Amino acid sequence: MTSAVLVIDVQSALFDNDPHPWDGEGTIRRINRITAQARETGVPVIFIQHEAPGSALEVSTEGWQLVADRRVESSDLFVRKTTSDSFLRTDLGAVLKEREITDLIICGYATEFCVDTTTRRAADLGYSVQLAADAHTTHDKPHAAADEIRRHHNQTLPSIKSFGVEISSVDSEDIIFRADP
Repeated sequence: MTSAVLVIDVQSALFDNDPHPWDGEGTIRRINRITAQARETGVPVIFIQHEAPGSALEVSTEGWQLVADRRVESSDLFVRKTTSDSFLRTDLGAVLKEREITDLIICGYATEFCVDTTTRRAADLGYSVQLAADAHTTHDKPHAAADEIRRHHNQTLPSIKSFGVEISSVDSEDIIFRADP
């Protein structure tokens, strides 16, 4: 089993504008720790960036760029997407297949949209998933506070057994990195 880290939508327009996502700074700090440990163990890091023409997430705009506090290395990979599903109409599947990835570590933004959808799609495609329980976030919504949304997804996603692969919710300090032998 070989892992890859997917860092979803950690972009300036989503983190730097008011209001900021709940626990945004802590989430970025934990993502940086996850990606550093991944690189140390030979696990690929893949940054996924959402793009939407005519919006704050238009390609190459300041808002589309990754947040300033994130750490990126030359070995990191990048995937652009246009939906909440990081696999739909992207080359993510090909990138993972080429590297013989079987296990995904997922973190980023937004818990109830892109993180949730990508987690479910990954499991549907046969990837086991470690959801970094303390390294995904969102904004407060009228119906629920962001911390409740994160807690809800950390509890419900691992209860999905129908895909036949494990989805686990793991604190960033307890993630297991599986690299090629």
